Amino acid sequence: MNQDSDSSDQPTGQDPLLLLKTLQLLWTKKEMKKQLKEEIRRGFAGLEDPLAGLLDMLESSSDWKGKGHSLGYYITTELQLWIKEHPAVQQSGIKLKKLQARVLRILAQCPANLLDPLISIYQLHTADRNYLLGHVSHLYHKGDYKEAAILSIKLKLQPDQDVEKMCTPLLLQDKTNLVEDYVGEYPELQSKLLQILDTWCEPGFNIRDITRQYQGLSRYKPDKFNRKMLSKLVFRLLDRFNVDPALCPNVINQRHLRTLNYLFYKRFVEKTMTQENWTDHVQSTVGENRWLQGHLIQLLISYCDLKTAARWAQRCNLPKEMLPYGVADELQKLQIQERVEEATKADNYEESKKKDYYQLPIPRANIHFLQTWEETLQCWEKVLRPGQVVGIDMEWRPSFGMVGKPRVSLLQIALNDEVFLLDLPRLLEHAETEGGKEKLPHFIQMLYSDAAITKLGYGMSGDLSSLAATWPALKDTDKQAQGVVDLLTVDKQLQKSSIDWKKGSRKVDVLSLEQSNEDRGFRQPEKGLSLLVQHVLGKPLDKTEQLSNWEKRPLREEQILYAASDAYCLLEIYEKLCKDPASFGLSSDLTASLVGKSSIKPTAKKQLNKQEVLSPSGQQCKGSKKETSCRPAPISPKEFSVVCDNMLQGLGRYLRCLGVDVQMLENEDDHRKAAEIARQEGRVILTSGLPYQTIPQGGSTAFVPAWLSRASSRGMPRTVPAAASQGAVRSLG
Repeated sequence: MNQDSDSSDQPTGQDPLLLLKTLQLLWTKKEMKKQLKEEIRRGFAGLEDPLAGLLDMLESSSDWKGKGHSLGYYITTELQLWIKEHPAVQQSGIKLKKLQARVLRILAQCPANLLDPLISIYQLHTADRNYLLGHVSHLYHKGDYKEAAILSIKLKLQPDQDVEKMCTPLLLQDKTNLVEDYVGEYPELQSKLLQILDTWCEPGFNIRDITRQYQGLSRYKPDKFNRKMLSKLVFRLLDRFNVDPALCPNVINQRHLRTLNYLFYKRFVEKTMTQENWTDHVQSTVGENRWLQGHLIQLLISYCDLKTAARWAQRCNLPKEMLPYGVADELQKLQIQERVEEATKADNYEESKKKDYYQLPIPRANIHFLQTWEETLQCWEKVLRPGQVVGIDMEWRPSFGMVGKPRVSLLQIALNDEVFLLDLPRLLEHAETEGGKEKLPHFIQMLYSDAAITKLGYGMSGDLSSLAATWPALKDTDKQAQGVVDLLTVDKQLQKSSIDWKKGSRKVDVLSLEQSNEDRGFRQPEKGLSLLVQHVLGKPLDKTEQLSNWEKRPLREEQILYAASDAYCLLEIYEKLCKDPASFGLSSDLTASLVGKSSIKPTAKKQLNKQEVLSPSGQQCKGSKKETSCRPAPISPKEFSVVCDNMLQGLGRYLRCLGVDVQMLENEDDHRKAAEIARQEGRVILTSGLPYQTIPQGGSTAFVPAWLSRASSRGMPRTVPAAASQGAVRSLG
C-alpha cells in the first residue's frame, strides 16, 4: 500500500481499509448485493476523501486485476454514480494531480472494464498532456506495448505519438484489431500507417530488418508478419477508412501482379476466357505501369512465345532496352500473320456459336443502346404499360478482388420484340451536368414498384444491391418491388422437383445435349442461368463475354449481343414454363404462384399413404379390407385408350412410350373438347385439378392426383394405367 505521501493530507474519518474488509465479507455472500450497495454508499459518505479512499482500497487489494466483475470494479462503478449525486467531493489543483499520479500507476495493471470509470472519476482528460505522454512512454519502454496503446486510445494521445513506433510491436504480436482502433478516429494517422505498411511491401525491402529489433518480444508471431498478411491488412484498412488506394502503390502493384497471374491461369490453363476479354482485362490491369508491363512480357514468354510477347511489347510501346533477348526481333514479323489468323478464328468461332448456343430471336436493329435521357424516353413509354412482361439483367466490370462494391455499367430491359441497353455511366454523367439526377432513378423505381408489370430476373437481389451501390437513390428499391419473378428461385424448384433434372431426364433434351457436347468437345459444365436456359430452351447461353470490361466504351458487338440475350432469354423461359408447367414438374397455376412471391409453393394436398388412392370425390380407398371392391384387375397398356387434357401433356407423352393409345389436347384447346373425343372414340379422359369438375358428363374420367402426375417425371410412369383403371375412373354415362 502506498499512502505515505497522502497520510498527512487526509483528515481523520472512517478508515478505507476497514470499509474494504466489511465489503469483502458482504461480497462473498452473493445474496446480499443490495446490502453491499448500501454499505458502499454509507462508507463513501463517511470517508473524508472518497477519491483517495478508493485508491487506498485498490492499492491494498488485487482482486480487481483479473477479468470479469470484481469487487474493485463494483466499488469503482458505485463511486462513479455516487459522485454524480455528490459533485462537491470532486478535487482540483495539487490534490487532484497527486490523485492522478496514483491512479496512473493502477491503470497500467487494471483490466479494460476499469479504465473508463477511473479516467472519469480522476478527470485524467484534464491532466497535463506531457505528463500523460511520459507515463505511456514509460509503459512502452517496459515492453507493455498493448497497455500503452490502450491507454493512449482512452486518453486520445495518438496525434502526439509516432504511429510507426506504437503500431509495429502490436503487428508483430498479431494485434491488428488494436492497430485499427489506434488510428480509427484520425484520418491523418490512417494515411501515415498505410504509407508505412506499403513501404514494407516494396520488392527490395527486407522485413527482417523490422523484426530483428523485437527479438525478445513476448507473444511474438513472426510467421504472421509477412507481405501476404500486410497486403490483406492494407486492403482492409483502405476499405474501412475509405482511403485512396493510390496512397499504397507497392501493395496495389502486387495485387495487380496477382491479378495478371490469375488472368493467365484463366486464359491459358482453364481456357475459360475469350481472347477479347482477356486482352481488355490485361490492358486495364497493366495500364501505363512500366513495372507491371515488364512482368507481363515475362509471363507471355512463359505461357506463350516470343511472337506473342513481341505483339504486347508493341502495344505497350515498351523501349527496346526493356525487352528480353529475341522479343524485339519478332515485332515486325508477326503483324500481318496475326491479323489473318485472328480473322479466320473469329469466323469459325461465330459459326460454332450459332450451332451450340442460344441465339437471340429478334433482329439486331431491335437492340437499342441508350446513352441520353431523351433516348430513354422511348424505352419508358413502352416498358411502363400495365400488363407488360419485361426481362431485366445488369452487367458490371469484374472486380478481381479489388476494393469496393461493383457499380452497374449496363442495365438491360427486354420486351417481347426489342431490347433496351441503358448505358448507366453515361446517363449518370449526363444527369450530373444537366441537373436531372432524379429522373432515371424515379422511372426505375416506378418499374419495380408497379405490380401490374411482371419483372423477370435471375438472382435479382444481387442485381438490386449493385444497382443501389451505383445509384444511392435506389437503395430501397428491393423493399418496394412488386410483381417480381426471380427465375433463380424457379430454377431451384425445378431442380428440387425432379431427381433427374440435372441429368436431363426430359428425353427431348437428352439427345440434343449429348450430341451437341460431342460436337463441341470438352467445355466447362454449364451453371446458373446458362444451365436453366439449356434445360428449358435446349441450348445454353454463350457466357464467354461474362467477364468483359463493361465500363469500356464503345462496347464490342459481341458484348451487345450477349447483354441483350441475357435479358431476352428470361422472357422465353418464363413463356415456356407458363405454357407447359406440368412437363417441368411445376403446378398449373404457375403465374399466380410466382409473381410477387419469394418462392414457388404449389397448392398443398393431403399426403397419401402408399396404400391409399384418391377417388374423384375426394374419398380414399384403403387397400386392406376393401381391396376387392375398390380395385378391379389391372389392364395392359395396349388395352388402355385415353385422351389427355392439355394440363397433362407430359404424362401423355410418357404413356405413349409405354404403349398406351394416347390422344392429347393442344394448349389452345378447351377442356370440353376432351369429352367430345371420349364420346366419339370411347376413350378415358385423364385430367387434374379444376377441369375435372367442369368437363361435361358422357364418358369415363380419370382424376390424376398431383403426386401421380409428377411421378412420371421421376421415372415411375407404369403406375398410371393401373391407378387410372383401378380406383380413379368415374363413369359419366
